[in-house]
Amino acid sequence: MTSTTQSERSEVLQFDPMTGDIAGRAPTSRRLSDLSASFADQQACSRLLAENPVIYRVTQVEEHIGEGQIHYGIGILMPGKVGREYFMTKGHLHEWRPAAEVYIGLRGRGMMVLEDERTGECYAVPLEANSTVYVPGYAAHRTVNVGDEPLVYWGVLSSDAGHDYGTVGVRNFSKVLVEREGQPVLMPRADFLRELEASRA
Repeated sequence: MTSTTQSERSEVLQFDPMTGDIAGRAPTSRRLSDLSASFADQQACSRLLAENPVIYRVTQVEEHIGEGQIHYGIGILMPGKVGREYFMTKGHLHEWRPAAEVYIGLRGRGMMVLEDERTGECYAVPLEANSTVYVPGYAAHRTVNVGDEPLVYWGVLSSDAGHDYGTVGVRNFSKVLVEREGQPVLMPRADFLRELEASRA
């Protein structure tokens, strides 16, 4: 008789699609102070740091390691803005650059900002309840909540993918998702900074 390893056994977890909680798992919280450098409007960020709100929580399931295995996790991204920039995640690339990822929206209204590391192309696509977003390899990706309720979603990826937050921390994204006349607009970071400077002159 051949025995199975832990990674070959089936696993059942209970989760709440409204709160983003997985039973028996502890989430990791990210406050504004953990990603303050991600926001272009540093004046607005500095003002909000006095409150230092929780921006998002992620609960990861990553113990299945090895060829053919997958990792997955559930995130909950709070509604809110730093100035005109919507609350967002830090964003990352995969350490194994070819690795793709699938996001599955459970609740709320959000967008994914993606930037191809090879071409520099930066664009945004909707991530909403009952929808999926395919994140291709070599794409930095960041989740943004553009609604007025928590955004809850699953992420599913290869166990070999890994997370590279450092590269995004240094480069950031070339475009930012900001509110304009009540709607989310993706614009070049440099243009937004010029807009801010002009409005404060």
